[in-house]
Amino acid sequence: MKSIIKLEGVSKIYKQGDVEVLAVNDVSLEITAGELTAMGGPSGSGKSTLLNLIGALDSPTSGVIYVDDDLTTGYTSHQQSALRRHKMGFIFQSYNLIPVLTAVENAEYVLTIQGVPRSERRAMALEALDSVGIADLQSRYPRQLSGGQQQRVAIARALASSPAIILADEPTANLDSKTSESFLELVSQLNKTSGITFLISTHDKDVMSYCDRLIWLRDGQIHYDGNEKEFNFTTN
Repeated sequence: MKSIIKLEGVSKIYKQGDVEVLAVNDVSLEITAGELTAMGGPSGSGKSTLLNLIGALDSPTSGVIYVDDDLTTGYTSHQQSALRRHKMGFIFQSYNLIPVLTAVENAEYVLTIQGVPRSERRAMALEALDSVGIADLQSRYPRQLSGGQQQRVAIARALASSPAIILADEPTANLDSKTSESFLELVSQLNKTSGITFLISTHDKDVMSYCDRLIWLRDGQIHYDGNEKEFNFTTN
């Protein structure tokens, strides 16, 4: 299987007043197409920063990033937007649904930006909602949906454009244990049936146990990369 995400010597420095903060420190990493990977670590370890760098929501201070063999480091903001639109789907902790749009309109939002004709994008959005089991809720607004249902709309939105990669930042943080379990079963199923590469930033050990691979960060560096079952949480 080919590498779909590759980082070589990636660092990110933020300035807070006169102080420089090294959020990501010389990280090199490869993720194979079709992998289901969790990225864990304590707060401030660099998980979200690294996810944002991979997703072209931010740019590295040094090092290079490849997505699907394309060198994305140095992309203009227009190129970054195109990369996100056409190759990536995003699932956020707060769902980021648009309150004035229905479930199906939220699911087709990225397709609208891509310029997909209305008839086609509606069919694609409905198919995505059906794949996450909520096609019957297509006409409801976010305020009329439970947290778990909103999360499924967010997944449908990420899936609608058939991205190669889905990046998820703490996707179970606002879910109860039952809804979280349902979400993980759905992600695992989609990964197996669709071959989508998932990279999930999380504090949740249940999420890590569902994933094929765990990357553990501390102080902006990778301290472990392997199977979650072999990882010692007590000493790390």
